[in-house]
Amino acid sequence: MMSKARLEAFSDGVIAIAITLLVLNISVPSPAARGTLAHKLAHEWPSYVSYATSFLTIGIIWINHHAMLLRLRAVDHAVLFLNLLLLLFIGVLPWSTALMAEYLRESSGQNLAAAVYAGSFLAMSLSFFAIQRHTLLTKTHLLHEHVDAAQREAIYRRNRVGLIPYLVATIAAVVSPYLTLAICAALAAYYALPTGAASASPAS
Repeated sequence: MMSKARLEAFSDGVIAIAITLLVLNISVPSPAARGTLAHKLAHEWPSYVSYATSFLTIGIIWINHHAMLLRLRAVDHAVLFLNLLLLLFIGVLPWSTALMAEYLRESSGQNLAAAVYAGSFLAMSLSFFAIQRHTLLTKTHLLHEHVDAAQREAIYRRNRVGLIPYLVATIAAVVSPYLTLAICAALAAYYALPTGAASASPAS
C-alpha cells in the first residue's frame, strides 16, 4: 500500500489545469466582423453553455474525488492506474467541449460531436466508477474502519445509477445534439445543487 498524498496532489493539479483550459475555448468576437458586439456575443451561446456544463461537471468530479480519498487510508497500484485513467478523460474534456461548441449548429458532424462530448463524460464516470468498485468491493482493506458494509453498498449503488444519464445523453446524440447538451447541462445543474450532490453524480 502507498500513501495517497501524492495521488491527491497530482490529481488536483491535472483537474485544475483541465478546468482552466475550458475558458480558452471561448473566443473574443472580432471587431471586424459584421453586427453589434451584443449580437456577436449572443451568437457564441453554445460556447457558454458547453463551458458552464463542463466546468460544473469537472468541479463535481473534483469534490467527489476528494470525498473518495477521505474514505481511503491508503492506495494500491490499481488505484493509481485507475486514477490515471480518470485524469486522462478529465484532460480530454476541454477538447470535447470545444468540439461540441464548434459543431453544435453545423449541418454536418454535429451528432458525432455531441456523442463525443457526452461520451467523454460517460468515460470519465466509468473510470471513477472503476475506482469506486475496486475500493468498495474488491479491496475494502484500503478503506478506513468507519466505512461499514452498508455505506459501501449505498455509495456503490449510487455510483452505478449515476452512469445511466450519461449513457442516455450519449445515445441521444443520434436524435439531436441539442438534446444531448440539454441533458448534460441539466445533470450538471442538478448535481451542483446540495440535494443533487448528496445523492451522487458521476461519483460521490
